[in-house]
Amino acid sequence: MNATQDTIRLTVAQAIVRYLMNQFIEIDGVETRICGGGFGIFGHGNVPCLGEALYPVQDELPLYRGQNEQSMGFAAAAYAKYHLRRRFMFCTASAGPGTANLLTASALAHANRLPMLMLCGDTFLTRLPDPVLQQLEHFGNPTLGVNDAFKAVTRFWDRITHPAQIMQSLPAALNTMLDPADCGPAFLGLPQDLQGWAHDYPVAFFARRVHRIRRQAPDTAEIADAAALIAGAKRPMIIAGGGVQYSGAVADLTAFAETHAIPVVETIAGRANLLDSHDLNIGPIGVTGSDSANTIAEEADVILAIGTRLQDFTTGSWTAFAKDAKIIAVNVGRHDATKHLSLPVVGDAKLALSALGAALAGYEAPAEWTARARAERAKWDDYVARNVAHGNRPNSYAQAIGVVNDLCDAKDRVVTAAGGLPAEVTANWRTLDIGTVDVEFGFSCMGYEIAGGWGARIAQTEREPTADTVVFVGDGSYLLMNSDIYSSVLTQKKLIILVLDNGGFAVINKLQNNTGNTSFNNLIKDCPTVPEAFAVDFEAHARAMGADAVTVANPAELGDAFRRAKASDKTCVIVMQVDPYDGWTEGGHAWWEVGTPEISENTKVTEKHAEIEADRVKQRQGV
Repeated sequence: MNATQDTIRLTVAQAIVRYLMNQFIEIDGVETRICGGGFGIFGHGNVPCLGEALYPVQDELPLYRGQNEQSMGFAAAAYAKYHLRRRFMFCTASAGPGTANLLTASALAHANRLPMLMLCGDTFLTRLPDPVLQQLEHFGNPTLGVNDAFKAVTRFWDRITHPAQIMQSLPAALNTMLDPADCGPAFLGLPQDLQGWAHDYPVAFFARRVHRIRRQAPDTAEIADAAALIAGAKRPMIIAGGGVQYSGAVADLTAFAETHAIPVVETIAGRANLLDSHDLNIGPIGVTGSDSANTIAEEADVILAIGTRLQDFTTGSWTAFAKDAKIIAVNVGRHDATKHLSLPVVGDAKLALSALGAALAGYEAPAEWTARARAERAKWDDYVARNVAHGNRPNSYAQAIGVVNDLCDAKDRVVTAAGGLPAEVTANWRTLDIGTVDVEFGFSCMGYEIAGGWGARIAQTEREPTADTVVFVGDGSYLLMNSDIYSSVLTQKKLIILVLDNGGFAVINKLQNNTGNTSFNNLIKDCPTVPEAFAVDFEAHARAMGADAVTVANPAELGDAFRRAKASDKTCVIVMQVDPYDGWTEGGHAWWEVGTPEISENTKVTEKHAEIEADRVKQRQGV
């Protein structure tokens, strides 16, 4: 009901929903609602008011019922990643443990620079009923609660204490999520009483608005300095990160590399910037990279890093490059552009590549350098072909990846995270189309795989409904979080899930052994509190959640099962045991710094410590 012609009286929850309904973005010439909907689990902290506000708009702003708040957040992050940060989902959770469960997902979105809006219940603003159910009391500070924990893992945080505040906070949260330099999760704490309080809001606040992602032009002096450095390079190399895709600069990167004959290597987040077949694609770099990329990285004299935060798995804990190599960092974020005394180019990747290309007119990398990079890539391709081949040897991750890779369609999306699979997919997957690989390694978060697959599938059905979403997950991550198999079946968002069972946390067991330690508490059979180990019946478990499921004995059977899954319209789970010891991808690894004991009664541990520390001589010390 209108208080005047210029205002409308709404509850806080109703006003939030109405605002989100009227925010649009232009994508490929089409205006689309920025918020694709939400994931929600209702409780006393959000169902009476926010639930009431969402009910009338459920067709335009779909609300997906989650099974776990953490997995809802993972799904929202994967949705935003698929849409290249131009659309987001909200997550709503009740006060107390429901909201607390979102902390890990918020950290994942923060680390990966992904937009996600959290609308979470909070304690009563009046404090009249305190202490209330699920409230944590801090005796000396009654304003402090669970929701304050999100301050460390969000880009925008606010607790709404008056209905009028959302007129400032909602646009600020949205602008944060759309800012390419500051993108990340936004959190609004909504006290349970305040959600239902009414206020006379200006009608203009709910006017339809079309947003566009800002493109920050780089400084001309920084471009000039970068161009001068590249022009003098004898062995230049490009590191292509995830920011290339978020900028929409894949074609620009390809054209720049081709014009100047500069080899390109990819980060984990930047996988699928170039097709596998492109002759300047020298492979993934770093700890879980390729021998080809790491070889040329060690020899490069000028490194153009585009849209990457230069995480330790990319830099080999800063041992992957020659100590005298010069780094140019192109990034919309100043923080990322200035790491390790890089020459910064702060700006949008697409605009920066255009400006750099103009400044470098006529420059080409020496032919012998580019030829060497291509030759190294050819050797790596031979290694991968042998690595994914199957026959008379134990089942491995790489074999499963090879089988699936051969049978996938170009637009199919691959999702994995944590454990050994990010390394194996990064090293062995042959990119079939741009932007089709989601290896979550910004936060390396177990449990993302199936939930992220569900979120990616929701996004995928909006643009590529005939393509499949393929999830690689180990038995450890499956046991941690699997309930979105049920979610995918309920919502008819088909997934193909490969459960590769190695009997526990095998990659960490491998790390344990590689640092001289005895296997302990990683593989189920090595747990001292387990009297008798047994394998989980993953097939039966998946069937219980409504999925089709099958257990296969080897890669050949896996291929047959995958073909059937492709032909089906229902979520399919394929289970295969893999060897926890043999079959790991041994090539392509850069040095990685892990803390190891300087002293130990176990001589193997001290020997490994000395061996690991000996490689520290290659580490760049911040310069």
